[in-house]
This record gives sequence, structure tokens and C-alpha cells, in this order.
Amino acid sequence: MRRRIFLVCALALCALGLAGLPARAEQQAITVFAAASMKNAIDDINAAFSKATGLKVVASYAASSALVRQIEQGAPADVFASADLDWMHYGSQKKLVQDDTRINLLGNRLVLIAPKDAKIGEVTIAPGFDLARLAGDGRIVTGDVRAVPVGKYAKAALEQLGAWNAAEKKLAMVDNVRAVLALVARGEAALGIVYETDAKVEPNVKIVGRFPENLHPPITYPVALTTGAKPAAARYLAFLRSSAAKNLFEAYGFTFLVRPTS
Repeated sequence: MRRRIFLVCALALCALGLAGLPARAEQQAITVFAAASMKNAIDDINAAFSKATGLKVVASYAASSALVRQIEQGAPADVFASADLDWMHYGSQKKLVQDDTRINLLGNRLVLIAPKDAKIGEVTIAPGFDLARLAGDGRIVTGDVRAVPVGKYAKAALEQLGAWNAAEKKLAMVDNVRAVLALVARGEAALGIVYETDAKVEPNVKIVGRFPENLHPPITYPVALTTGAKPAAARYLAFLRSSAAKNLFEAYGFTFLVRPTS
């Protein structure tokens, strides 16, 4: 009888141990909240990091404004990568990120896109540029200019050009830059303002103009660990600064702003 009890207990303990393995593995997964424009590059980087370290990475993509607010509401993130400095500053002010881990990792460019088969040819964007006229009867789409980084950059550029007042009447604003890309790719908008890296990964759009960089604040992607980050997340942040990550980011058209650490 005692032997049977021992065997039953042993089997129960084994079952409990096995049941606990996925939970422990899940606890070790690193969760990255990254700006939507980083998706393709971060997906590749996560795969490379996991292969090198054996650590799982789970990524969530959205507008930087939405991501930092989710973190503020308690969403479990280990790393926050923003498409502008403002939302990283917000995270810092709210004590959501570890300031001593912050780095300005990447740069990008703002471009004007149209559907691939559109009759619109390449244009020069300079003072006097009439974006509203170029759009004709169609819509101009970008991120929400009140919160989404690409929309904020777009508004700043259009104001500097003197094109904002006319363009605003034809403007459609969406939640993130990938939504902009999708609308233009489907021909549901005549023009869109996105990052150059986004335009390069969507075969159904074409770049018809590039905004001079002096028309808006520098497009900068800061990255930091959150205040609740797992210890393993520091390895991920270090990997983002590596030569391997640099090569992947640059393959998608990002500018790497830091000296590679390895």
C-alpha cells in the first residue's frame, strides 16, 4: 500500500513539474512593444536573437502613443521602442521606462507615396508644393497628427511648406503608419505620408516624393527597458546595438545612430 501511495505521489509531482515548464518558459519570454514601422526589421531581429540565445521574444506593434499608454495601464512589456522622442519622454515622465537604458537607436525619412499604378509621377517637395492639388479628388492619408508620430512629422512638414491648410481638408487620419500603407496599397487613398522604410516593404505603393529633413524634427527611434523589465531583457537591448542588428535595420532602410557594440 505504501509503495502504491509513493508511486501515485511521484507521478503527481512529475505531472506538476511538467505542467510548470511552459509557465516558466513563458515567464522567460521577452515582450517588446515597438512602433508599427519597425515590424519587419524587429521580426527578423527577434528571430536572430532567439536563435543566438534560446530566449523567446514576443512583439506587439502599434503607434508609439498607443503602446506607451498600454504600458501605463499595466500591460506587461519589457522593452519599449518608440518612433519619436516625445512618447519616450512621456514614458520617462510617468516612470514607465528606465532612463539609464535609453538609447536613440535609429533614424528614418518621411516620404510621399501613391498606389503603384497611379498616374502621379515623381514630384519635388519644396516651398510652394501644393499637396492638395496633387491629390485631386482623392484623399491624403497619414497617422493621427495629434498623437501618431508619422502624423506629427507630416503636419510639421506641411506647415513648413505652407501646404497644411489646404491639405487638411483632404486628410484622413488613421491609428498607425501601417494602416496608412494599407489604404494606399489598396487604392483607397490617392496619397499617403509614411516612412521610407514602410514604403520599401509594400510592393503595391511607390514613392513619389521625399520630404526634406529640415521640414520636421529629426525622425528618431529611442529604445529603453521598462521599469518592470525582466533581467533577460538587458541582453535583448544589447543585441539591438550589435553589428548583426545594425545590418538587419540598414537592410530595411533605417539609419543606425549608435556605434555597434559587437
